[in-house]
Amino acid sequence: MALNLEAKRIIVEELSKIVDKSVSALIADYRGLTVSELTELRKKARDHNIYLRVTRNTLARRAVKDTPYACLDEALVGPLVLMFCQDDPGAAARLVRDFIKDHEKLEVRALALGGQLLKADQLKAVASLPSREQALTLLVSVMKAPMTKFVRTVAEPYAQMVRVMAQIRDQKQAA
Repeated sequence: MALNLEAKRIIVEELSKIVDKSVSALIADYRGLTVSELTELRKKARDHNIYLRVTRNTLARRAVKDTPYACLDEALVGPLVLMFCQDDPGAAARLVRDFIKDHEKLEVRALALGGQLLKADQLKAVASLPSREQALTLLVSVMKAPMTKFVRTVAEPYAQMVRVMAQIRDQKQAA
């Protein structure tokens, strides 16, 4: 279907807004997937708050131009699906990693994280990044550990004294 100039501008403008808000991007070749499989991927992407779009590469190049994702320009070749994450940098990588388990025909071309282009073989590393909630939980547990150890250290002499007294009581009752 031929797009007129105004429709192309709208697509580029919409895609540019999404790219500006994104923390990570993923490009995958979807050749060989059926329509129902691609629809399933779109539904899962919506559920994980991932912007997924199939668009012409020339329009995608214009949208990522002068953004941190301009590094994706060389990977925009052939029929591709573009995924952009606004919240969780590893969300698209996790989605694609899990989707590839059932549909081997989806092939990752490139990833971009923080304006740096990553090779497709680094999908597992990006997918293993913790989500925001997991990272905050880990941070709180790391910050809480020294305080917990301090409290245990301060309380230990009293706890040891109580254990000794209980042993003495048990010995006197047994005698």
